[in-house]
Amino acid sequence: MTKYVLNSGGIKNAPNLKREFHRELVKNLGNNPKFLLCNFAQGREYWEAKFRGYSDAISEDLPDSVSPSFALAMPDTFATQCSEADIIYFHGGDDHLIQYWMRQFDLLELFKDKVVATNSASSNLLVTHYWTCDWRQCGDGLGILPIKFIPHYNSAFSDDDPRGSIDWEQAKRELEEYGDNSLPIYALEEGEYKVFEQ
Repeated sequence: MTKYVLNSGGIKNAPNLKREFHRELVKNLGNNPKFLLCNFAQGREYWEAKFRGYSDAISEDLPDSVSPSFALAMPDTFATQCSEADIIYFHGGDDHLIQYWMRQFDLLELFKDKVVATNSASSNLLVTHYWTCDWRQCGDGLGILPIKFIPHYNSAFSDDDPRGSIDWEQAKRELEEYGDNSLPIYALEEGEYKVFEQ
């Protein structure tokens, strides 16, 4: 069984939820879980720098008895790296960039019997339909999870954001009307997460 743990993103703004989220990922995996950290939703020039910060943030949230190991995902070895990992953790970034990389793989096969964790744009990747605050529109994920999703729900954006403020209720209405109307909507606020098992 694969366990998917979708996070809304912005976990650094919700330290208690961040700790809960990270501890959920290692639940029942023993004292030495193996993380594969995937920064594919971000520009290639940031991967190594972000890797250290992400590794440290996860480690500090785990119980003292848990000593995780971390590997940085690379496209040319991704399939092998997934087979060796307990937890495949995709960080947030750009919706289109993460889909560019991930459409090259048989994700259902790679994710089989793993814990798959996501944040924001990478959560959008897994769902059927989503509304993205980056592009301020609805889009289609890969449909691994039969749901609709809104990350960062009710978040306040900077007053000087050239895209303007977000009417979150309008965003939710747009997603309700988009695509498969029978699917449930999960609109998660910063740091909130939801577990799905299949």
